[in-house]
Amino acid sequence: MRPFPRLLKAILYGILFLVLLGFAAKNTVPVVVRYYLGAEWQAPLVVVLLVTFTLGAVSGILASLGYLMRMRRELLRLRRRIDAPAPTTESGTP
Repeated sequence: MRPFPRLLKAILYGILFLVLLGFAAKNTVPVVVRYYLGAEWQAPLVVVLLVTFTLGAVSGILASLGYLMRMRRELLRLRRRIDAPAPTTESGTP
């Protein structure tokens, strides 16, 4: 029963690849991206879209790193608290 989900996943990845390949083939028109001070960059539309998507994904990951590191430190602190021996109190009074 295990090979069927792997086969389905491979078929879906293949379809996704073909759709993206068709998108790239249809969007090869050169576009100009203009920056400040007269700087400009000319590239195919699909390259500009891919670069923009990649920069957005990387900036999103970098923006979430602070939160992830803070949660990791808190998790380590809580694990240490669980693993630490409980304080023993000697009660000699009735």
